[in-house]
Amino acid sequence: MPSPRGVLSLLLLSLTAQAAEYRVGPGQSLASIGEVPWESLQPGDTVFIHARPTPYQEKWVLGVRGTAAAPITVRGVPDAAGNLPVIQGENATTRTQLNFWNEQRGIVKIGGANRPADTMPAYLVVENLHLKRARGAFTGRNGASRYLDNAAAIFIEKGEHITIRGCVLEDSGNGLFIANESSDILVERNHLHGNGNSGSIYEHNAYTEALGITYQFNRFGPLCAGCLGNNLKDRSGGTVIRYNWIEGGNRQLDLVESDSETIRADPSYARTFVYGNVLLEPAGAGNAQVIHFGGDNGTAAQYRSQLYLFNNTILSTRTDRTTLMRLSTNAQTAYVTSNAYLVEGNTGRSLALTDAAGTIRHGGNFYETGYTSTFGTLTGTIEETARNLQGDAPGLVDIAGQDFHLLENSPLRGAAVAPPPEAASLVVDWQYGKHRAAEPRAVSSPGHIGAYGDPAGPSTETPDAGSGAPDAGPAGPGAPGKAEDKGGCGAAGGGFAGPLGLVLLVAFALRRKWVG
Repeated sequence: MPSPRGVLSLLLLSLTAQAAEYRVGPGQSLASIGEVPWESLQPGDTVFIHARPTPYQEKWVLGVRGTAAAPITVRGVPDAAGNLPVIQGENATTRTQLNFWNEQRGIVKIGGANRPADTMPAYLVVENLHLKRARGAFTGRNGASRYLDNAAAIFIEKGEHITIRGCVLEDSGNGLFIANESSDILVERNHLHGNGNSGSIYEHNAYTEALGITYQFNRFGPLCAGCLGNNLKDRSGGTVIRYNWIEGGNRQLDLVESDSETIRADPSYARTFVYGNVLLEPAGAGNAQVIHFGGDNGTAAQYRSQLYLFNNTILSTRTDRTTLMRLSTNAQTAYVTSNAYLVEGNTGRSLALTDAAGTIRHGGNFYETGYTSTFGTLTGTIEETARNLQGDAPGLVDIAGQDFHLLENSPLRGAAVAPPPEAASLVVDWQYGKHRAAEPRAVSSPGHIGAYGDPAGPSTETPDAGSGAPDAGPAGPGAPGKAEDKGGCGAAGGGFAGPLGLVLLVAFALRRKWVG
């Protein structure tokens, strides 16, 4: 049996033999993105793309596998002013050694290729890139081509343990598109805005369908002018949407059924968790409903069933009516606790909880005085599970200036209630920082209503999205069980632990091979 020293030596040799760094840009040895050997990247490799005054007009596929200990990373390097490298899809070219289908669907594509040989991509990190204009013409494997209307800045056709971090995704059909052969996806600290197509309801800032996806600390801005899509449309199982800033869109959140039998069969599909977010409904912005939950394909048996909505701050500046949510059928249940619902420049009488159907179980929320159950005919059920507050002065720092922190005398302090048991492990100990920052939030009992509490002191780490979807437990409203964060996002490099991991990481850093 090999000795521990021998095992360590073999691991070190393996890591140092494969790990490489490729640096692209001004003053670097590689002048173009196409000079990177994308088809042969190995675990631990890192591609650095340095910012330059003019955009890169190149596109590529990631069809390779890293490991939990050594992910493959594509990282933008900002210039002295903090500008990210801009990669423009319009008029882009592709390295001739790459050959992949669905070129017309995105600028950066993950999964689905002939060269490199087709595989399930895994443990990939794409961060700090500014990707724009998956529109118009490009040159691909068959020469001159054009993007489809639904082309995305980043298109994940398939992949597992993927992290998209710190990117700007704009001016494309979809900002981010993830197809349903994907799993364990982390989307954090990105800015998605200005996507969609004028007059079309079918393209969105983000359109995703994965088994296990977490959105955190992202800024979602308005879609492009005249674009009718939603801000975040999701068909995933095990969806967690937390600590984001989501402004505008036809709806801020459109959470509907999956087309994948695999995703629908997973226990995590039963429960969707939305907490700690700021949701902003601007005047005149599309549908008056902030959230749609359930499904949209007409097959009600496939629809999502349970939404857990807690500790969000939701502000409407519409001059007409605002409806907080639409549940697709009476089979949907929303557990609504400790949220702050505000209507600025209007009255609470312009605010309704629901469209018509489904069950809403709500308690510990703050509503503007005079809210109503529905503006139409209630066909579902509304149950008050704990006292809800009503008032005209929520006690926030500056609503008009979009500072939703609590004043010392805010009635939202200490008025929150505990979420249902299924969400008990999802502790609200962070909050969104303007913009794309993470602020630690003190955990208190009783807690505070809304997306903001008291600061918990400085911290350099953000929450771990986990290695998959929270455990949804048994299906059905009120079923026992609780969500669990399984820990260790592999694509973020979690997986080394203890002295051996430390030794390996140090050796990996010191003995990294430079290429280009």
